[in-house]
Amino acid sequence: MSNYTQILYEVDNGVATITLHRPDKMNAFTGTMMNEMISAFDAIDADDTVRAVIVTGHGDRAFCAGADLTPEDGKHVFASGEQVSDLSDARVRDGGGLLTLRIYECKKPVIAAINGAAVGIGVTMQLAMDIRLASETARFGFVFSRRGIVPEAASSWFLPRLVGPQQALEWCFTGRIFDAQEALKGGLVRSVHPAGELLAEAQKLAREIADNTAPVSVALTRHMLWRNSAQPHPMEAHKIDSRAIYRRSRSGDAKEGISSFLEKRAPNYPDKVSTDMPDFFPWWEEAVYN
Repeated sequence: MSNYTQILYEVDNGVATITLHRPDKMNAFTGTMMNEMISAFDAIDADDTVRAVIVTGHGDRAFCAGADLTPEDGKHVFASGEQVSDLSDARVRDGGGLLTLRIYECKKPVIAAINGAAVGIGVTMQLAMDIRLASETARFGFVFSRRGIVPEAASSWFLPRLVGPQQALEWCFTGRIFDAQEALKGGLVRSVHPAGELLAEAQKLAREIADNTAPVSVALTRHMLWRNSAQPHPMEAHKIDSRAIYRRSRSGDAKEGISSFLEKRAPNYPDKVSTDMPDFFPWWEEAVYN
């Protein structure tokens, strides 16, 4: 944890908080930040005490002001210094996408607390997170067309699913900056809060998850909703739903969930994400659905 230089990472009573921390650069994104965030999500998945995750930015000016256009190493911010003829080469992969794909694979619910400017990768990294809360001072921008590039970080997959194709296209075509209220109206964020209340609201939501739900059920639900909504036919979702309810209904968690409800007490779920995911997980790695 102490080796991180561009993020802060802490776990408090089951809630992990990742804070993007480049205060002199409005938390602008670099390769180092990408690697540190990926490492933090690796730690989150390996730690059964973590029940929910909050991602926010340092200070009150920016969540993340996009890619650092003047990186310290002097390299081109959008590409490696070498020409690559084979576009399937791993060196072509964009850093934002490596991060969002890692967040997508996470087994814990991820809440974004957007405390200020969020443009470029500062907004696209949020799309793989599950719930987004914004401060009244937050600003957003899919600015790629104004920089001569295109949306990255797998946002062409995430954004239309979150806000619909028409809204996604307008924001990406124009590349304009828009405020928190437009983000709320367009479906990008769940709620807007005074700046001084934002983190407390995110923590309240994280606590509701951490204190009341079965972690294995939440991990399964996260992947069922993200992945099954993209299936070509509901039958594929039905197959996974059926496997999941069959396995979960016979688990210690289900027994505890019913007992705690009937006894009117807080639950103490026994199953752990690290050891007790059902035998068909991860189902998307199967070559053929059975």
